Amino acid sequence: MKTEQHSVESLVGGEYKYGFVTDIEADAVPPGLSEDVIRLISEKKGEPAFLLEWRLAAYRHWLTMKEPTWANVHYPPIDYQQIV
Repeated sequence: MKTEQHSVESLVGGEYKYGFVTDIEADAVPPGLSEDVIRLISEKKGEPAFLLEWRLAAYRHWLTMKEPTWANVHYPPIDYQQIV
């Protein structure tokens, strides 16, 4: 029995031949975390006002927190303003 050998590149780099397509709707927000981003996400999700206020209060508290330091664990600081 003879088996065909394909490289990964040839399998994933070619045109999709089976005709099935799924269009996925996606939203994008600017990078970083701010009250504006929280409000935008909450609005898109259709959340009630009390939940938005709860999220904003949690965000404001998070801003006051200091990142913990861990023994024998070293990593560069996280730049939350670059995360999307």
